[in-house]
Amino acid sequence: MVLFGTIVNGICIVIGSLIGLFMTKINDKYKETIIQGIGLTILLIGLQMALQVNSIIIVLLSMLTGAIVGELFRLEELLNRLGYWVSRRLTNKDDNINVSQAFVTASLLFVVGAMAILGALDSGLRGDHEVLLTKSVLDGFTAFILTTTLGIGVILSVIPVVLFQGSIALLASQIEKLIPEEVFNDLLVDITAVGGLLIVAIGLNLLKLTQIRVTNLLPAIFMVVVFVYLNHMLFIN
Repeated sequence: MVLFGTIVNGICIVIGSLIGLFMTKINDKYKETIIQGIGLTILLIGLQMALQVNSIIIVLLSMLTGAIVGELFRLEELLNRLGYWVSRRLTNKDDNINVSQAFVTASLLFVVGAMAILGALDSGLRGDHEVLLTKSVLDGFTAFILTTTLGIGVILSVIPVVLFQGSIALLASQIEKLIPEEVFNDLLVDITAVGGLLIVAIGLNLLKLTQIRVTNLLPAIFMVVVFVYLNHMLFIN
C-alpha cells in the first residue's frame, strides 16, 4: 500500500496532539524551556541537512526565486488566513489559544524536511515505509510537545502532511520514467539542502531570534527541480 507510511504519520500526529491537549497545564517556565529545546534541536537537524549540499549555486538560485514566488503569491498571508478562519470556528472569542500560529508552525515543521520527501519517495518507488514510520514516531512526540505549548492548532497540521506526502508517494511510482537517475540523485541532495535551510529558519523563529516568513520560501523546494534540470541540460550533458 503506497500510502501506508503517510497514513501512519497522520495518525501519530493526531494521537500526539490529543495527548498534548490534556497536558496544557504545564508551568509556563517548563513550556518556555521545552520550546527552546525543540528550537535548538530543529537548528541542529536543519544544519545537518543543509551541509549535505551538492551545489551552492543551485541552492542560492532556488532560495532567491522561491522567495520571489512566495512573496508574489503571499503564501504566508494565505496560510495565516486559513489558520484564522479555522481559529474562529474552533475557539471562543475570549480564547487565547493561537490556532493560526500552531497550525503554521507544526505544518512547516512536519512537512518541510528530508524525511518527508525521501520517506514519501521510498514509499512510492520501493514500497519501503521505514523512513516514514520513523518520522511518524518523531512527529507524534513533537506534536505532543507542541500541543502543550501552542495549543489545538497543531492537530490541523495532519492535513498538509497527508496531502503533501501522499501526493509525492503517489507520483513517485512514475518518477523513474520521467527523471534520469543521475538527475534524480542530484535533485534529492539539493532538495535536502534547501529543506535544511528552511528547517533552520523554523528553529530560529521558535527561539524568537528572527521572524522569517518561512512559508514564502517554500517554493524554493520546487525551484530546485528547475535548476537541477537546467544544470544537467546546459552544463553536464
